[in-house]
Amino acid sequence: MKAPEITILGIDSATRGCAAAITRATAVLAEQNQPMDRGQAEALMPMIEDVLKTASLKPADLDAIAVTYGPGGFTGLRIALAAARGMALALNVPCIGVTTFEAVALGALELGGSDLTKALLVVIESKRDDVYAQLFSAHPSATPEALSEPFAANSAKLKDLVDGFCGASELWGDGADRALELLAGVGIKVGITVGATDDVRIALSLAPELPSAAVICRLGAGRFDQDVDFHAPQPLYLRPPDAKLPQAGGRLRP
Repeated sequence: MKAPEITILGIDSATRGCAAAITRATAVLAEQNQPMDRGQAEALMPMIEDVLKTASLKPADLDAIAVTYGPGGFTGLRIALAAARGMALALNVPCIGVTTFEAVALGALELGGSDLTKALLVVIESKRDDVYAQLFSAHPSATPEALSEPFAANSAKLKDLVDGFCGASELWGDGADRALELLAGVGIKVGITVGATDDVRIALSLAPELPSAAVICRLGAGRFDQDVDFHAPQPLYLRPPDAKLPQAGGRLRP
């Protein structure tokens, strides 16, 4: 089966939202995207059922499941991953992973973030002192071109990234507001509307900040025929866990 012909379910709960969509070829058959700080565990499966019903499909009609695997909230990203893995196993279809960075970046490009004088700096909220960030080319493409590795960034690391790129950049993602504050605090000229000017190095996009489930479907469909064996993606964590085992490994001390 060729990738453009597949029917694919895309889901996300890694960020501050919950989303599900079904696409076939280039058509979006059904889609729901809801901002949601918590409650994804209760919302995701009913949302999947709703998009299947809207598309007049049964789970057995799906050819693949696409899912974001991070970075994002620890609990949220595991909710969607568990649902995707379970459905893929039950249906015997591929489970295809995409990063939240890629999903936000492709959504930006599709909304017109294609000025070649700019890059797209995608920033995901970490709910800690730092943010998760990755820089992408603003050149339109079916697959966003990464200009940096994904990393957990404090203000100094964000400044180094922006200073290392020759040109103005545009901020996207649910951590964009906080990234703008961090950069302003270390002397980077920032703005609210995008403009490649001499005094504004980076500007905040006014576009939606959460990944679109339909975009996740398109990324997954583009990878459908790359490998016959799709292994369930593992969570992408960009920092060590906050909780650590005690020195005795959890054993009682003598």
